[in-house]
Amino acid sequence: MTTAPPAVFRAERSAAPSTIGLFAFVVVAWSLNWVIMKLAVREVTPLWAVAIRTGMAAVVLFPALAASRQLVRPPRVDIPVLLVIALCHMVGFAALMTAGLTLVPASRAIVLGYTTPLWVAPGARLLLGERVAARQAIGIGIGVAGLLLLFRPGSPDWNDRTALLGSGLAILAALCWSVSIVYTRAHRWTATPLQLMPWQCLLATLVLVVPAFLIEGSPPSRITAPALVALAYNGVVGTALGFWAMTVVNRRVPATTASLGVLATPVLGIGLSAVILGEGLDPLLILSALAILTGIGLGMKRHA
Repeated sequence: MTTAPPAVFRAERSAAPSTIGLFAFVVVAWSLNWVIMKLAVREVTPLWAVAIRTGMAAVVLFPALAASRQLVRPPRVDIPVLLVIALCHMVGFAALMTAGLTLVPASRAIVLGYTTPLWVAPGARLLLGERVAARQAIGIGIGVAGLLLLFRPGSPDWNDRTALLGSGLAILAALCWSVSIVYTRAHRWTATPLQLMPWQCLLATLVLVVPAFLIEGSPPSRITAPALVALAYNGVVGTALGFWAMTVVNRRVPATTASLGVLATPVLGIGLSAVILGEGLDPLLILSALAILTGIGLGMKRHA
């Protein structure tokens, strides 16, 4: 008699959660993810932190999929999307964002990292032929205007090279993510996103270990319990489940809609940063959040 696999790992074979439910999970998981990662990088260097978390995700996913009989060798036709998600999202986006977190407040890094619609909308129009409806265009414009409020005069200090570097890394992370979103939407899938997840995590871990050794030296010899818990959350919830859910969403909805929807992440991230990290709430941050939510409300379409 075989043990029934956990419900989350049966989702792709049976009635999957609604797109709205998956979106909500991604927003909450990733909002908390970067706040927790901010705590982790106080002790663990950025590249090693990302490598450890993706390694943990792989350790969880391989036996979980094997137990549910969903572990398969990646089909050749899915190798390109496996590479793009692993390298652009799990390596590029995660590493650049984590490095940015060491240089600027978490709330700013999160918001800048989610400027993705700026890059996805033209990419989806040019490469996928997706039409951007007037309502979506207005929503994107309002959402982006909310993000731009964070670049009001004097914030950041344009003479502070550290702050500028941190902000630049977060924006580069957004560019990497936009590539992943557009390609994921265009790809014709054979395996499910869940079946590719452990291989993506394994590849990302192997790729990250090399620059981690070259740039940051040997891995940490000792990690305290709080940092280990933070990395475990990042690995299991933020990476394994979060990336799976976002990939499913990317398959179901247009790329522009997906990128606009995750703009709720910086909104929640600002609040969590204020509460957990004590970064405080700027009135213009609140105004920025309201503008972003308005943009989401205008731009999102209803999907089954």
